Amino acid sequence: MGGRRYYGQHCPIANGLDVLGERWTLLILRELVGGPRRYSDLRVQLPGIATNLLAQRLNELEQAGVVERNVLPPPIARTLYTLSDDGWRLVLPVLGAVARFGLQMMPASTDGSRSPLNGFLVGVLLGFDSASAAEVAATYRVQIDGRTFDFAIVEARLAGARHEPDVTLSASAADLVTGRLGSTAKQRLAALRRLHFEGSPHYVETMRTVLRLTDKTAAFSTG
Repeated sequence: MGGRRYYGQHCPIANGLDVLGERWTLLILRELVGGPRRYSDLRVQLPGIATNLLAQRLNELEQAGVVERNVLPPPIARTLYTLSDDGWRLVLPVLGAVARFGLQMMPASTDGSRSPLNGFLVGVLLGFDSASAAEVAATYRVQIDGRTFDFAIVEARLAGARHEPDVTLSASAADLVTGRLGSTAKQRLAALRRLHFEGSPHYVETMRTVLRLTDKTAAFSTG
């Protein structure tokens, strides 16, 4: 396998692509958005990547400071990969912009778009409203079709989970996607009403507001 390729240009875009522009890199970061992942978890979610290439990409991202590797002590004794705080702060907006662009290319009726990860990206992360989060400090858990995603809101931005969740949201990927992209207000409202929140009323209402999971704010245009 050849070494990394660099653009060798002194410009912010070229410098950013030196880290993020390699094949599979953004998809690896996408997988880490929902919380810590084992190497084996990443292999399952990225079935087309060669195991040596995954190891190389993780090492490159760790060196760039956007991914952290944590080794848990015995008896667990396993390695977990997470986004660093710089990863959340700097990379997440890039992933969001790519996802918004990609939504325009994805048929809304395709059943494959209703995966847990897409439910999280479309229904949760792309709905985040920083203006409503200025005074919010909370950790949330989202359980989607058997897959768990943890994250926090701090300083009006998304970040890694800080502690046990203040609110847990349980939903199907189909309802999260429909609640955001449903073609009619009736479809969106029906999907939103099937979301299940556990937590104090104040924290639940705050989560619904900052993630725009209310009947008045759920929909957005991808154009």
